[in-house]
Amino acid sequence: MSSPPRVSADSSNPSAVLEGANVLSGQTPSTLSINADRLWQRIAELAAITDPDRPYSRVAFSDLHAEGRQWLTGQMKQAGLDVRIDAGANLIGRLAGSENGRAAIVSGSHTDTVPRGGRFDGIAGVLVALEVAQTLAENGERLRHPFEVVDFLAEEPNKYGFSCIGSRAIAGVLTEQQLAYVAADGTSTAEGIAAMGGDPERLGSPLRDRDDLAGFFELHIEQGVVLEQDAVDIGIVTDIVGITRYRIRLTGEAAHAGTTPMNRRKDALVAAAILVQEAETLASTQQTDGAYLVATVGKLDVVPNGSNVVPGFVDLAIEVRSNSNEQVDRFYETFLARFREVCNRRDIALQADRISDGAAIGCDQAVQSALVEAAEMNRASYVRMPSGAGHDAAYMARIGPSGMIFIPCLKGRSHCPEEWADKKALATGAQVMLDGIRLYDRRL
Repeated sequence: MSSPPRVSADSSNPSAVLEGANVLSGQTPSTLSINADRLWQRIAELAAITDPDRPYSRVAFSDLHAEGRQWLTGQMKQAGLDVRIDAGANLIGRLAGSENGRAAIVSGSHTDTVPRGGRFDGIAGVLVALEVAQTLAENGERLRHPFEVVDFLAEEPNKYGFSCIGSRAIAGVLTEQQLAYVAADGTSTAEGIAAMGGDPERLGSPLRDRDDLAGFFELHIEQGVVLEQDAVDIGIVTDIVGITRYRIRLTGEAAHAGTTPMNRRKDALVAAAILVQEAETLASTQQTDGAYLVATVGKLDVVPNGSNVVPGFVDLAIEVRSNSNEQVDRFYETFLARFREVCNRRDIALQADRISDGAAIGCDQAVQSALVEAAEMNRASYVRMPSGAGHDAAYMARIGPSGMIFIPCLKGRSHCPEEWADKKALATGAQVMLDGIRLYDRRL
């Protein structure tokens, strides 16, 4: 992805800075500062709840995940929040507003990790939301709307094979098939949700509706290199990519590698190699009209998988991510047409199935505007950018106005023990989040 232009709060052209966004003029809140030391200490304490042999591992549905949530529950109560677990096993802390009949403003992310993951992915978003709530509470400032901090269940892939379980539950898009998925340990997704305190019997419809969500805000590390390399403080997320996965099966004919001439082979792996190259070429050339699109073949199984056997069967997965649903459809149609020609020439049978489909989601303009002004108030440079990763915000956007900010992370690394965001970057993001939420609250 090419680097977006840097936007500075010191720009002499405010209209260029805001790019047409609605400015909340005259709405600047009084000075209120987050506690950077407390936020940093909480990051360290939650990181310590990990498998010591595989830092930083706190995989969803594990005993360590439950232990981390127990710690978080204590921190929420210490901050003055009323704590509950909803039917989707999302952990929620609520701070009353001055007008409690209003819909809630919600902020959060997730505390589960991938195996050998990092200390900031998801965790930073939950703990920043908690810091926002505690800063409001201890300074005696109430938002007009109730404010809720959410630790979504199982944002990362887990033993049940799919991600964003908690936010899917809130949006009402957990299917019966997904609830019935059975893990290697013999438990179903529904049983896993129940074990974490949820109620799968109540998951047939959204747990919240548009009348119950005034706005959703999520902070996350970028998981990329743009902000760090361009020395930008904040990324204002414009949209979140859709993620579509396809399963491709290629059936040729296994044969002896020494006695089968090259011109008489039906080599499924050679066809697969062409497929991988074709996916890269097509994705590289389909960056048009401002669309962002990437395609990846990250999983490939070869049968018989022997050094002296012509491969007879290949099963692979291709994942396409884009902020344009139309671009995804165009990519796949073009890709499939070209690849059918390859398989026909090589006498290889081709089976292609779409196995999952998540639509791209645009972030709410009012949420973006509040975050833009909050960045300017704090003299933080910012840039508008798409998210190339999936997030809980994508599902929350199905039921209400949603938006995100990114903060820089070291070398863009994530999902690994080396994942890192420095204290100052985290504090800047937390302050922008606090002020953005306060501005948004006053505007509604």
